[in-house]
Amino acid sequence: MTHADWADVRERLSRPAAASGVDTVFGAGSHGWTLEPPLEADALADVEAQLRIELPGEYRSFLLQAGRGGAGPAYGLFPLRRVNGRWQWEGDGADLTDLDTLDQPFPHVEAFNPADGMPAPPDEEDFDSTEEFNAAEDAYWERHDAVVYDPRHSIGLLYLCHLGCALREALVISGPARGQMWANDTADDEGFRPLCDDDGKPLGFARWYRRWLDEAEEQVLHGAHPSASSSSGTYGDE
Repeated sequence: MTHADWADVRERLSRPAAASGVDTVFGAGSHGWTLEPPLEADALADVEAQLRIELPGEYRSFLLQAGRGGAGPAYGLFPLRRVNGRWQWEGDGADLTDLDTLDQPFPHVEAFNPADGMPAPPDEEDFDSTEEFNAAEDAYWERHDAVVYDPRHSIGLLYLCHLGCALREALVISGPARGQMWANDTADDEGFRPLCDDDGKPLGFARWYRRWLDEAEEQVLHGAHPSASSSSGTYGDE
């Protein structure tokens, strides 16, 4: 299992938090540069027993050393909390994680779009009346949404953050891409894709988080602009 050392994270977060211009970083107003307390080892064991999984090592060590959620890419990491005796992640889109199927494999290793192969939407010129067109259009989008937003596409994915505009990013928990970060861009009709570094290598949790932290520090402390590849600077509105 791959682990990571997170001993420096809280100190690094404190520096931009104390600087002027801190709110220029996308999503900072939401997470406030603050991490929730880490999990105790017995609590993490309880989480994994409940979900019948072992979390990927980099994220697992983050929960134990850094925090259970808070400051992070985009609007921040969904916090892991115990609610009514059951562990779950909370946030806008956290409910896309199916806790009952996290132990089942996410089968993909390459980008895919559930909408591929679907017919084009109906054309109003092909109908004799507005009523017929409206009925056909409603039926089409009902079928489209049933295919594109089928929760089975997210089996094995742990959603960790949202970027606004219904765009989310997730950690693969089970399957051949285990440990990789993926984007769910179905709200933009772009489907699912692995998040990659500049060299095209898929991002694991540690590189995904630290790339955001590096760029956030540069932006706040040195006035640098976020790169085009940064998830925290690409999508959504404050």
